[in-house]
Amino acid sequence: MARRHYVDGPFGQMHLRIAGQGLAGQPPLVCFHLSPLSSRLYERFLDRIAEGGRLAIAIDTPGFGMSDAPPAPPSISDYSRAMLAAIDALGIDGPADLMGYHTGSMIAADLAAGQSHRVRRLVLVSTPIFTEAERMHLRQIYGPSRPHLDGSHLVERWNSFVRHYLGRGLDLEHVADMFPERLLGRANAWWGHNAAFSFQADMRLPEIEQPMLVFNPNDDLQEETRRAAPMIRNGRILELPGWGHGFLDGFTDEAARLIESFLAAPVEDPFGALSLPGSAS
Repeated sequence: MARRHYVDGPFGQMHLRIAGQGLAGQPPLVCFHLSPLSSRLYERFLDRIAEGGRLAIAIDTPGFGMSDAPPAPPSISDYSRAMLAAIDALGIDGPADLMGYHTGSMIAADLAAGQSHRVRRLVLVSTPIFTEAERMHLRQIYGPSRPHLDGSHLVERWNSFVRHYLGRGLDLEHVADMFPERLLGRANAWWGHNAAFSFQADMRLPEIEQPMLVFNPNDDLQEETRRAAPMIRNGRILELPGWGHGFLDGFTDEAARLIESFLAAPVEDPFGALSLPGSAS
């Protein structure tokens, strides 16, 4: 079972989940979640990855889950600096493999571009490339919100969560179990989206030389992720129409096998022997 742990970061304490001990020759896998959830997203997945002997870690982004919040709205570079501090605090000094999901993909990409000697390979769930008009529009949609006396703001969040997560491997009980994580960002839950929509438009993808496997599941960023193809120097975008939000719980074993096959592949052919699920392309 994944264990809970705290380390000190630039904005206070950072909460993380960690599973496995780590075998020689297997770099740790460090995972970053989407906004506004938490490392709970990876809980079941961490346990499965650890079965193969790999050290697997998922970190709560500052201000989400149980990690302390920054004093002001952060940038993606602020988040990546905090994640690097957590990795250092865990004593991981060699190159690690990174996995990111939506906002977490941007954090992982920023680390891979800026600290290339610390990152071996990347698994990114979505690499959204937005136009400037889209970025401006999304900042307005996902900006600050106020509570309502009748609790309608919570109903709105629940309805949105169900719309994105129900089905494609998750039933209503699983969705209800994960939903409380959606609320832990509190009044500052919009900070993660704000950072994402203010990040470099190309996600620094043209700067990344490491092998990169991009998942493009059936979620809200499919078309935006496909736009990244010409910017990726050493990678592959994998279409996963049978998966959606929550696939790490709904299709844990398939996701783990796919990621393990990429991380274990030889340097000369990192994409040649992927363990693909049936509907992948």
